Amino acid sequence: MFGDAFRGRRVLVTGHTGFKGSWLTLWLLELGAQVTGFALEPPTDPSLFAATGLAALAGPAFCDVRGDVRDLEALRRALAEAEPEVVFHLAAQPLVRRSYAEPRETYEVNVMGTVDLLEAVRELATAARGPRAVVCVTTDKCYENLETTHAYAEGDALGGFDPYSSSKACCELVASAYRRSFFARPGAPAVATARAGNVLGGGDWGTDRIVPDCVRALAAGEAVEVRNPGAVRPWQHVLESLSGYLTLAAALMEGRTGADGGAGAGGGGAAAGAWNFGPGPDCLVTVREVVAAVVRAWGAGEWRAAAGTETQPHEAGLLVLDAGKAARELGWRSAWGVDEAVTAAVRWYRAWAAGADAERLAALCREDVAAYAAAAARAGAAWAGGTPAAGASSAGARP
Repeated sequence: MFGDAFRGRRVLVTGHTGFKGSWLTLWLLELGAQVTGFALEPPTDPSLFAATGLAALAGPAFCDVRGDVRDLEALRRALAEAEPEVVFHLAAQPLVRRSYAEPRETYEVNVMGTVDLLEAVRELATAARGPRAVVCVTTDKCYENLETTHAYAEGDALGGFDPYSSSKACCELVASAYRRSFFARPGAPAVATARAGNVLGGGDWGTDRIVPDCVRALAAGEAVEVRNPGAVRPWQHVLESLSGYLTLAAALMEGRTGADGGAGAGGGGAAAGAWNFGPGPDCLVTVREVVAAVVRAWGAGEWRAAAGTETQPHEAGLLVLDAGKAARELGWRSAWGVDEAVTAAVRWYRAWAAGADAERLAALCREDVAAYAAAAARAGAAWAGGTPAAGASSAGARP
C-alpha cells in the first residue's frame, strides 16, 4: 500500500489519542512506520486509543508523548527528539457545538496550535533536520458554505459560520502563508492541507456525533434522539479520509508534479497545497438515513427527532465536496458507500459492547483496513494498486 512509502519512515502524528489519530496511528504501524504521537490524554472515555491497546503499546515502533499544541516548547522538543520525515497534524478542538460554548479555546487550539506546529517545523528545517512532508488536517467546513448543491472545490472561498468552521478556514490561511513565506525554497518541507468531514467508524465516542450517539442509546436499550434529521452530509468511513491523507503525504515526499506537470510552489511539487477528500454522490444522504442504517445493522432499536431542535445553534444543513482534483492528480478514489461504512462501524461497536478485548478490537481495525484496501483497489485507487476503469468518474466531483 502507498508504494511502501511509510515503511521505516519516522512519522509524527499530533492528536494521536483522538478518534482519527488513533486509526491513523494503527494504520501507520501496520505500514511499518516508526510513529511518535503528540497529544493530550484521550478526549473521551471510552476511547479507541485505550480500547485497542495503543495506550499500553511502547517500543521502537511507537512513542507516546503527552503535550498540548499550544505549548510551543513542548512541540519543539517532541519534533527535535523524533526528527520526523513526515508530520500529520490532527490535534484540534473538532466539535461545532463546543465551539459555540468555547470559542476562544477553539481558536487557540486550532489556529495557534497550527502556527506552533509549523513554527517547530520551520525551526527544525532551518537546522536541516526538518520533515520532508507536512499534512495539516482541516475540514470540509472550512468553505464559505451557501448550502446549495454546489460542490466545493479547492479554489472556492473559505469562510465558516461557526467558530469551529471559521477556525479551520484560518488554519488553511496559516498553512498557505507558511508554505509561501518559509517553505518555498527547493528542499524545504512540503506542506499541504487536507479537507474531509463527517467520518464514521468503530471507536468514535465524540460528543454530538451521530453514530456514537446511536450506539450509546442502542446499547442502553433507549430510542436514539436525532438533531436535524433532514440535514444532508457527505458521509464517509474514517479510512476514506485517512487514505487520502496518506496518499497526499506519499505524493509530497515524492515531490510529485501531478497530471499537468506543474511544479507548484516550494517542496512537494503540485502536491503542496489544499486537497479535498470527499465521498461519491451516493454518500450524500440525510442524517435520518444514516441513523436508520445504524439501527438496521445493530439489529434492534428505534429513533426519534430530538425535542427543541429549533433552538439549537446553527449547523450546516447541506455541504458537498468536489474531490475531482485528488482523483485526477493523486489517483485517489472513494471506495466505500454509506452501507459499507455503517456495517463496518457497527460490527466494531457490537464487539466492544460484547466485551471484546484490546487484541480483538485492534484486529477488527486491521480487518477493516484490509477490506477497505481491497475495495479501493477494485475502485481504481492508485495507493491500493488499482487502475481506474476507462471513463471512471472522479469521486465526489461536480456533475
